[in-house]
Amino acid sequence: MKANLHRPRRPRLGRALLVGMLSAITLSSTAQTPLAWNRDAAAAADVTPVPIIPATPSDRPVPLPAEIPRMPLAEGFDVRVFEAMAQDLVANQRVPGLAMAIVHDGKVLSARGYGITDVSHAEPVDAHTVFRLASLSKSFAGTLTGMLVSEGALRWDSRVADFMPSLSFADPAAAQRLTVADVLSHRVGLRHHTYDRDIEANAEYHSLVQRFAAAPMACAPGQCYGYQNVAFSLVGDVVFAASGQFYSEAVTRRIFKPLGMNDASLGLDGITASARWARPHVRAGGGWKSVMPKPTYYRLAPAAGVNASISDMAQWLLAQGGRRPDVLPAPLLATLQSPIVGTPGEIRGASWRRQRLNAAGYGLGWRIYDYSGHRLVFHGGAVQGYRGLMAMLPERDLGVVVLWNSNSSLPSGMLPTILDRAIGLPSHQWLDVDPNLESLYASDDAASPSTGGPQSGEADAQPQ
Repeated sequence: MKANLHRPRRPRLGRALLVGMLSAITLSSTAQTPLAWNRDAAAAADVTPVPIIPATPSDRPVPLPAEIPRMPLAEGFDVRVFEAMAQDLVANQRVPGLAMAIVHDGKVLSARGYGITDVSHAEPVDAHTVFRLASLSKSFAGTLTGMLVSEGALRWDSRVADFMPSLSFADPAAAQRLTVADVLSHRVGLRHHTYDRDIEANAEYHSLVQRFAAAPMACAPGQCYGYQNVAFSLVGDVVFAASGQFYSEAVTRRIFKPLGMNDASLGLDGITASARWARPHVRAGGGWKSVMPKPTYYRLAPAAGVNASISDMAQWLLAQGGRRPDVLPAPLLATLQSPIVGTPGEIRGASWRRQRLNAAGYGLGWRIYDYSGHRLVFHGGAVQGYRGLMAMLPERDLGVVVLWNSNSSLPSGMLPTILDRAIGLPSHQWLDVDPNLESLYASDDAASPSTGGPQSGEADAQPQ
């Protein structure tokens, strides 16, 4: 398996943008050690690392990197239209419930719920209804690890075996070679989704870690990309060994509480103890049936263990967008959101990926795309009865999260719809909603700003 980047349909644009995104991760803090970028893989991918822009003082607005000019949202970007689209998606229970947040320029433009939490016991989804995040959790794992690196508790190039001496792989040298950054960027060397089926069959995490010694390897650690859930969760053991805190405790103390993510939790017990939470739904005949969340992937807390409301996720977007340097400094964010390995498979799949993505890579808990010539920081998540998408357009200072409590793929079109409008790309029907929704707001544009503040039921703006 090679790390070669896919040659996009517009090769000069895709290559140039990804070259601009790749980084040697040279940070202003001595505690932030450089990532061990693999030179052979970089040469094969035909990319060149570039330096990161250092942080600015925390009492001033955090600028975007110099190579990404700040640009306004395109004319006609109207949050009310997107809210109407979300409402249309839950009409007649096409999807049971949905929550969406849009943040821009350090403000929460919208953070609202739509539809219901449970078709059997209907309660409205609101800004504080908790959803299961599935693989959106990986961005929290990368961020927490980066915070420990900043504190000097470990290094990106620390060997995982130093924290887990019993770790072994089929290649006897692999455990001693595997680094923390390799784990977070899915460069462990295992084949895609190793032991995921066993997790789904109710296997325990630690028993599967012991079985890595017999798992087929695709390459040496650091040499290729293979998406993981079980192996990704090794970082939880690293966090415990480096900090003395259990992973869930560390995430809560270091991320949730400082950012005001008051509805957020980890694990099955966390979501079921929430004051209001969205039940997962699966297809049943011609409609939906609510079920209890499966405990399986909750056993992999770093990979898929976080629960959060859309109010929480609005704060997460603001922080990841550089608006909370008191918690997440700019050099750390730049490290997390820089691609390390090419992931050309991401260009295939959903129609918006095929038509909009020119290049794709993975950083440290985040995916980084060339979206029609624009840098996009992204992650998706899916587990039984829950789906989610989150993305940031740094040049527009825009962030979007969409969460829903069903297996439906229908809401996926919300993200490219919003991104296209923000950039000003030609209109495309990514979403199966009433095409006349936009005309409903055309007559009152002067009376109501298109990117106004939070409305009834939305989350408050970022706390100071």
